[in-house]
Amino acid sequence: MEDSVAMQKRKHREFALASISELCSSLIPPPPSEAGSSSPGIARFASGDGSLPELQILRESNQVALNVDLRAAQIFRLGPVQSVCMVEGSDAGKQTSYSRGVAIQFRNEEDSEAFHCVYQQWKKEFNVQVDCFQPGGNLPNGTNAITSKSKFDEKIESSSAKMYFHYYGQLLHQQNMLQDYVRTGTYYAAVIENRADFMGRVVVDVGAGSGILSLFAAQAGAKHVYAVEASEMAEYARKLIAGNPILGQRITVIKGKVEDVELPEKADILISEPMGTLLVNERMLESYVIARDRFLTPHGKMFPSVGRIHMAPFSDEYLFVEIANKALFWQQQNYFGVDLTPLHGTAFQGYFSQPVVDAFDPRLLVAPPSFHVIDFNKIKEEELYEIDIPLRFISTVGARVHGLACWFDVLFNGSTVQRWLTTAPGSPTTHWYQLRCVLSQPIYVMAGQEITGRLHLIAHNAQSYTIYLTLSAKMWGPGAEQGGILQTSSCKLDLKEPYYRMSQPQVYPVSQDQQPQSLIQTQDVNIQSQDLDEAELMQQPSPNSCAQIDSLMQNA
Repeated sequence: MEDSVAMQKRKHREFALASISELCSSLIPPPPSEAGSSSPGIARFASGDGSLPELQILRESNQVALNVDLRAAQIFRLGPVQSVCMVEGSDAGKQTSYSRGVAIQFRNEEDSEAFHCVYQQWKKEFNVQVDCFQPGGNLPNGTNAITSKSKFDEKIESSSAKMYFHYYGQLLHQQNMLQDYVRTGTYYAAVIENRADFMGRVVVDVGAGSGILSLFAAQAGAKHVYAVEASEMAEYARKLIAGNPILGQRITVIKGKVEDVELPEKADILISEPMGTLLVNERMLESYVIARDRFLTPHGKMFPSVGRIHMAPFSDEYLFVEIANKALFWQQQNYFGVDLTPLHGTAFQGYFSQPVVDAFDPRLLVAPPSFHVIDFNKIKEEELYEIDIPLRFISTVGARVHGLACWFDVLFNGSTVQRWLTTAPGSPTTHWYQLRCVLSQPIYVMAGQEITGRLHLIAHNAQSYTIYLTLSAKMWGPGAEQGGILQTSSCKLDLKEPYYRMSQPQVYPVSQDQQPQSLIQTQDVNIQSQDLDEAELMQQPSPNSCAQIDSLMQNA
């Protein structure tokens, strides 16, 4: 009977392994005899000296691959049958801490599940904190992989997160982004042209999606790429990467949020496409910054490293009339015997609360743009919760200003080539297009007149921002100089609920005295750091003539 119990205990303490391989580390390379090799073996839980818990991983030849006190071990799943065991140590001579580990593969999922259950039981029995893990593949870097409630979950409502990850978990939406050749081509060029930054380096792809950027990094010679993706797209990424085995052997897909997952080593480079509409929509920049703080080495690089939000006032009577006319339905006084006019004012303001996403003709701008810099290397996550941008422009023409036009660009500050990805009007159109905040009450300006205001963005838990825009200009005309009266117009918009107009830019005739001018040429321009503090200028042609639609304003 006792023998039977002993055998049962032994059965639950020892697990056959299909393979054991040394986990390479940039600090501690494996012995030459073990480098790149793998062999079957066993994983055995045992009590060491003083009844301390130990994990022994033995090769088939009884050679010890790893023998470690469980209190110092970190074990996480890499896949259904794959795990990795890491242990921290120190070099007494050099006082340098390092990590060593082995990757283990079980014969089947049942063995893997049983092993991790026993691991947790042993941790609990010896009063050692259990390292949480997420089935499907998270790696350690010395702290828990999953907390009871992650930082992401605390600030984002679950329904928004569910829809967000559902959206990006679909191939058709990934295809839409991949077919944005400005976007994809710029990333490819930025990576390949800066091979020196990627060669032999550890890369983390934050929000990897289909895994395309991870594959680019591998093409550029990365030693290993950790592709972190929280949506179901992680499974498609694994399939795509497995279909490119020469590159894929250096890529590990990890399903999970960057706020939660753990990695076995620090990254030399972070690469990501965290930009949303107006740069900040979807609040993925915060995850990018969190990944920087958690995974990037002190002198590591970020691709991209800098973002800029560009802004300029615009005049577009066509757009204004289009939005205002949407509310005409509510001006009916006899809709099946019902007077709808009590809701007209609310409907009118509701349509103007939607930012307009489309591609517009840059000649609609009435002043040179200014920009606000977000340095991804330095900004704190909390600084993205509220973004306050003072506005000041000098009008180049007399016009009715209908609102503020916005776009963004990002810089890939490589050691070899600096490359910009821009969404500026007049540049090749991207899937981001441009964004315009339209005022329900336009303001009037003359050439040379100052326009001031404020663009205030406040993050909300639906993964977006509430936009508060105010534009002001002094009244002009007889008596205005003495009074200094300001005309001011404000609006509140929800970046989460834009009006996707996305029409091609309207063709505006060029006057005889006006020659087409190139606009913002940001790609392939070497920008020094001090240049980020200098405003860019755009050539401003005369705007289209103002239509008289004051009756619409009076009815609003």
